[in-house]
Amino acid sequence: MRVLLMDDDARLMELLKQGLRAEGFAVDAASDGLAGLTKAAAGRYDVIVLDVMMPGMNGYNVCAHLRAVGNNTPILILTAKDGEYDEAEGLQTGADDYLTKPFSFVVLIARIRALIRRAQGARQIVRHCGNLEVDTGARRCRRAGVDIALTSREFDVLALLVASPDTAVSKADILERVWDSAYEGGTNIVEVYVSALRRKIDKPFDRASIETVPGGAYRLRSDGA
Repeated sequence: MRVLLMDDDARLMELLKQGLRAEGFAVDAASDGLAGLTKAAAGRYDVIVLDVMMPGMNGYNVCAHLRAVGNNTPILILTAKDGEYDEAEGLQTGADDYLTKPFSFVVLIARIRALIRRAQGARQIVRHCGNLEVDTGARRCRRAGVDIALTSREFDVLALLVASPDTAVSKADILERVWDSAYEGGTNIVEVYVSALRRKIDKPFDRASIETVPGGAYRLRSDGA
């Protein structure tokens, strides 16, 4: 799950990044409204956490612009502006939720997860490749009726592959989508997670559904074989 943070409070941003990463999220950040808007337009995010008072462009305008161009990524406004008219303006510009500072980190995480669930609920969230079942809403994986425990990042890699069965997905693409911009290592980390997935979803069931594609890519077979 990938989150875009927009806030010009450097200390708060660092705390949020650490906390969200500890919860299994990949996090990108921008301290300027215009920079954040550029990232939101160029990247694929599961949720955007947006401050109101930022240089470049305020959060209300960022939100309104994203909605005007058809970007439906869930947006949570996180701000010190706690008036009822402030909240109303945020929601009217297209935000999905509004949380005031100071806030509980536990509540923030719960609201982020709720927004992601709602967005996923509007789409087909259960995908099948043979007897492999991946429920992206419940974040659950099963094979032949057996639940398979995956880490958050293992699940995100699998969800990316299952979204495009029989299609080669490069290690670079997986790294860009699942890891955040703070990760400075190479694509070898993707190999580690694919190997872990193979040990969990393939080997115990005598399957080889994740194929290695020449050129540094992987493909999930739609028949789950």
